[in-house]
Amino acid sequence: MADIIGLVLPFFGMIFLGYVVAKITRQPVEALGWLNTFIIYIALPALFFKLVAKTPIEQLTRVDFILADIGATYSVFALIFAAGLWLRRASIGEATMQGLAAAYGNIGYMGPGLALLAFGEPAAVPVALVFCFENMLHFTVAPALMALGGGEKQPPLCIAAGVLWKIVTHPFIVATAAGFAAAFAGFEPPLALQRLIDYLAQAAAPCALFAMGVTLALRPMKRVPVEIGYIVPAKLLLLPAVMYLVLGLAGNFDPVWVFTAMLLAALPTATNVFVIGQQYGVWQERASATILITTVLSVATVTILLYLIKSGALAGDPFP
Repeated sequence: MADIIGLVLPFFGMIFLGYVVAKITRQPVEALGWLNTFIIYIALPALFFKLVAKTPIEQLTRVDFILADIGATYSVFALIFAAGLWLRRASIGEATMQGLAAAYGNIGYMGPGLALLAFGEPAAVPVALVFCFENMLHFTVAPALMALGGGEKQPPLCIAAGVLWKIVTHPFIVATAAGFAAAFAGFEPPLALQRLIDYLAQAAAPCALFAMGVTLALRPMKRVPVEIGYIVPAKLLLLPAVMYLVLGLAGNFDPVWVFTAMLLAALPTATNVFVIGQQYGVWQERASATILITTVLSVATVTILLYLIKSGALAGDPFP
């Protein structure tokens, strides 16, 4: 357990430091602009390219893993979406936000750093696959359902074109696609370029976690929404459990892949959920509260999950 705490504490400690510094210095949210730009456009893309480019191409085309991961994620999304519509009598837009809060984990800022610390370089490919294909769906589902619910006023063709453009130009996805191409071609960057990529990749996790802590501090929770009662357990407990079972049923995957997908599923709600709510003027305060609560509670739930994995209490295949 001491090893697990030693792994998790520095990771969540960076988030805490960002939170504390933001409270002390009281900088405006706009002050994060260039740091977020560095993280999103430079550091994390460098990390994704580095990890994927070194991977054998046959590992990058595991369609069975991709389908199983998406199936698990969106089964939980569908469950919470339905709960929002029927239990809370929410609008389609509000139910969409609730579904995203339960299914859209912080796989960009937190996922790569924590998975690589926990499982090493073999976790790189599942991290990249989960990130790319889940984000493609999130970028597609959110505007499509908002349009269905009347939250998006543009014509359907414009919405579809906008979604496609966001997918193909997202820096993480562009970098991962470049990594796929490099792996397929057997391309190795020159030494100087490789050193630059390594240097940038090393900055990705600490910068992203610090920025996340600052963001949490600048969006204080004003009230605890009722929906938290079923969204938080769905995000932190149900989704990783469903991911584990679905991957076990789908095929014989490397245990590192199964555990990596579980770990990413167990991460707290992504800050992008707040951004989506802000974009459409729906569920903004409740999204902020959900992000804060799931982040705080995930310190315990992620630690317990890693302990179960590292201690051997969880088998690599639930259905051997």
